[in-house]
Amino acid sequence: MPDDILVEPFTIALDQDLLDDLRQRIIRTRWPSQPSLPGWDYGADLEYLQDLLSTWADGFDWRAQERELNRFPHFRARIDGNWVHFVHLRGTGPNPMPIILTHGWPSTFTEHLGLAARLADPAAHGGSVADSFDVVIASLPGYAFSDPLPPAANTTSDIANMWHRLMRDGLGYPRYGAHGSDFGAAVTTGLAFLHPDALTGIHMSALSLAVPGKDTSAGEREYAARFGRWWGSDGGYAHLQNTKPQSVACGLNDSPAGLAAWIIEKYRAWSDCGGKVESRFSRDYLLAHLTIYWATQTIGSSMLSYYILQHFSHPEPPEGHPGPPAGFAMFPHEFVDLGMPPRELAERDFNVVHWNEYPSGGHFPALEEPQLLAEDIRQFFRPLREIRS
Repeated sequence: MPDDILVEPFTIALDQDLLDDLRQRIIRTRWPSQPSLPGWDYGADLEYLQDLLSTWADGFDWRAQERELNRFPHFRARIDGNWVHFVHLRGTGPNPMPIILTHGWPSTFTEHLGLAARLADPAAHGGSVADSFDVVIASLPGYAFSDPLPPAANTTSDIANMWHRLMRDGLGYPRYGAHGSDFGAAVTTGLAFLHPDALTGIHMSALSLAVPGKDTSAGEREYAARFGRWWGSDGGYAHLQNTKPQSVACGLNDSPAGLAAWIIEKYRAWSDCGGKVESRFSRDYLLAHLTIYWATQTIGSSMLSYYILQHFSHPEPPEGHPGPPAGFAMFPHEFVDLGMPPRELAERDFNVVHWNEYPSGGHFPALEEPQLLAEDIRQFFRPLREIRS
């Protein structure tokens, strides 16, 4: 019998000694030599990275960021002996719908804070109060302030089951919606497959765990070819994290410069930023994000999600069950210029009732296009509100 779930308030408060040590490590960075061709072709641009770390050491106010983060209601839940961090933002409407948001890699819960505000209080962001949500943003195990799980137990099924227990037993929501991006889409998929009757609907901004069948369409074959080309030119990070994540974690956990290079390069490459990362993400946001990774020492445990997807089994669609209604908001720069998958790929495994393709945005739509994504989620769930009980 599972243990009862303990939920308690949580406040982000980093030790000053940790911040002082971080600054000294940044100052003592041993920079590599500049490659013969400057820029981002070899990975993180050295000139940009040096400027970013100079700000991180002497021009960044973590305490101000900490105060902003703590304006949101943070909690921890102990589920079967493991602490899960989450934000629980109550909706302003007369009958808000519960929804759980799950991020991916290399994100943290901070990716969804702006989206959560738009979902909880739509009237303050150009929407109708009738579309409000009770929003739960859960930090994946081994990310930010959530405990890591043992690798053998840290599967998408285990995480989906934890999320279901959090929503049903910890927060008292017998039925709820879910949204996910990247690895969060895999967890959202797990929720739909394992607990279909508890899900009002699922909404995703990425396809995950969907595999083409034998009789593929022309669109699926073309997408698979594009994905193969992308994997060959840009998939080295994933192959490493799929196979030997602990090796690179030893370096990234010890070096602020290494951590920043590994993460920021992805924010630039996977976003619709035209090569200028700070056109989509503020410097304060990026440095707060890096500080959370550094303070919690979770870069290694976060990369285990890739190993999990490669080496462990995943839930299958429930036999004889159509699955909960599924909606997709697709953005063209999910991975550089990979483009969007075809709808028929999603329809193999999901009960797709909503599909929108947008002209801009990338891997981080909650940050890049929060208003578009919020309205898409509202639109998808609007007809489902009346049948949620």
